[in-house]
Amino acid sequence: MEDISLLSEAGQALTILFTFERLGFLALGVIIGLIVGVIPGLGGLVGLSLLLPFTFDMNAYTALAFLMGLQSVTVTSDTIPAVMFGVPGTVGSAATILDGYPMSRKGQAGRAYGAAFTASVIGGLWGALLLGVSIPILRPVMLHIGSPELLSFCIFGLSLASVLSGGSLLKGLAGACIGILVSTAGDDPQTGTLRWTFDSLYLWDGLPVVPLALGLFAIPELADLAIQQKSIAAEGRDTEVKDSQLVGVRDVFKNMWLVMRCGTIGAGLGAVPGIGASVVDWIAYGHAARTEKDADLYFGKGDVRGVIASESSNNAKEGGALVPTIAFGVPGSASMALILGAFLIHGLVPGPDMVTKKLDVTYTMVWSVAVANILGAGICFTFASQLAKLALIRPGILVPIVLAVVFVGAFQGSRQWGDIWALLGFGLLGFIMKRLRWPRPPLVLGFVLGGLVERYMFISVERYGAQWTYDITEFPVVVVMFIITFYGIMSPYINQVRQKRKDLAAGKTTSQTSTFAYNPRGFDLDFAFAVGILALFATELWIASSWEFGARLVPQVVGYLAVIILLFYMFAKLFYQQGAKMVTSKDIDGKEVTKEEAESDAHFDIVVDFGDLDKATITRRAFAYFGWCGFFFLMASIVGLMVSMFLFLVGYMRFWGKASWAVTMGISCSLWVFCYVLFHHVLIIPWPQSVVGDIWPVLRTINWANLF
Repeated sequence: MEDISLLSEAGQALTILFTFERLGFLALGVIIGLIVGVIPGLGGLVGLSLLLPFTFDMNAYTALAFLMGLQSVTVTSDTIPAVMFGVPGTVGSAATILDGYPMSRKGQAGRAYGAAFTASVIGGLWGALLLGVSIPILRPVMLHIGSPELLSFCIFGLSLASVLSGGSLLKGLAGACIGILVSTAGDDPQTGTLRWTFDSLYLWDGLPVVPLALGLFAIPELADLAIQQKSIAAEGRDTEVKDSQLVGVRDVFKNMWLVMRCGTIGAGLGAVPGIGASVVDWIAYGHAARTEKDADLYFGKGDVRGVIASESSNNAKEGGALVPTIAFGVPGSASMALILGAFLIHGLVPGPDMVTKKLDVTYTMVWSVAVANILGAGICFTFASQLAKLALIRPGILVPIVLAVVFVGAFQGSRQWGDIWALLGFGLLGFIMKRLRWPRPPLVLGFVLGGLVERYMFISVERYGAQWTYDITEFPVVVVMFIITFYGIMSPYINQVRQKRKDLAAGKTTSQTSTFAYNPRGFDLDFAFAVGILALFATELWIASSWEFGARLVPQVVGYLAVIILLFYMFAKLFYQQGAKMVTSKDIDGKEVTKEEAESDAHFDIVVDFGDLDKATITRRAFAYFGWCGFFFLMASIVGLMVSMFLFLVGYMRFWGKASWAVTMGISCSLWVFCYVLFHHVLIIPWPQSVVGDIWPVLRTINWANLF
């Protein structure tokens, strides 16, 4: 009888939603959400903040349809800049860059779009289905999840850094440690200790994720375009996407089991309060890289399965994030906190009533998520052909356009000058890491999980001591998760053993000589960067030693771990040399044949080949690019961000991009007007103070006539 009642409520909710008024507002929310998702730095949180005041006079069903329409599709359209430019539209699409952008550079943008949009809609529908099924049964389960269990989930997530590191395991683990360390900046919630704030009010609340993500990925990718001075799609590549989109659709259905797995991961992690969009796509991508066949050979180089894994998970997480919001009144993400505000505005109380008396409202939200995903994907499919042609625009015009939007979008982090400083700083760090082949994804993963790790570790240690780490009777979930985590870390070695057994069964034998000898060529820029990171952690350990226990717990744990990892890496650089891999097998005549076999160079990050460019040219263009970035920042501090944006666009396109005055002024004026209307009048951004802004009131008070 209960199942019949649930189906009846679901059917009633569908009838409620399918009215002209509610479907109209749902579609409007979808359109706004697609626009917000395309612009780097905005995301669903900004969009919901914009729409929430307009829902005051609506009824609950219409208001929630309006808001859920926007929230459900921002992680669909954020694929567009991720694939086209290597720039995450929102933090939820950062992992999509790793394979989507290389596909675009190969002229496969249409295929990437087809796969991404299809995976998004199926993942979103799967998440909505899981939400509708799980709400009545998850409440008692979630009540038994405490801090130790949540910490074990986070540690499992961090273990995926070993997968995202590819063939650079020690580099990736060190990068994850950097991310965790950066996440501890600010006012420590346990003791009130100010950590790594450098006497700056900007860092008191910690570093926002938006400028960090845009800095690590957007700035370096745009730098590569500026250095190459070639359009995104290589010359001669086919950018017609109508047929190639269908190839991407077929790719999704060929990998439906991967979509279901990653969709389930997204919905499950979305239901854990605090995790949110920043980490879901990375964990799903890491899972795919660990489980898919030949992932170490193709992931990070333009494998459509990487796009599918990321996009199916980040859309599915919207349904999962609604579970704690509806069942407990605990927002599953920052965006869900605004949805919770809409509940209160319309007299809805999260908790038991939402899964009993107000089940029609709950299922209206479920249907809204499902319909919004279908509608959003349909719109994206329709305009994909036009979007793919952006790959043909030459960098002299494309780079300043995207870079200007990135600068203004990054300011959304906390709307302070520090956002621009952070963008430039992490942009330079990301560029160096990319050049030295230090994987960037583990750093982002460590940053987004660092705050959760610290919170749950402090509570677990204070409440249970060390008992929570081994007591299987009291904490079975923790012990099981630790076992899964250990297996995941060791899986590459386990797979090697299995492969050797297969080779032996096939009559192959493998030998590889490794020598321990001093290697003077190990002293290179890579080694110098490792020394710099080691000095950073040694300094932070010395500073943290004087703090209270709660403030120093995670910084010291991570610091000592990073020192050990870096020392191992530096020792291997100087004294360990791996020989060639020799494989012996039998030919057709039964004779033994020995040949050298190349090691797979798995590197789950974007790698760009500069072709015939010499180092001097690359260096000169890189300095010029970062010089233009510095010009933007310098002029912004003098005349203001929006005026600086116009000067930057004109200067870069005309004098560096060699565009005509007509093209330069046409594009610069159009983009400036669009950004001015959006950021100044619609979003009402409080712009940072500038030198001219500070002295203008003084100049206005001077009676200039009396001076002469």
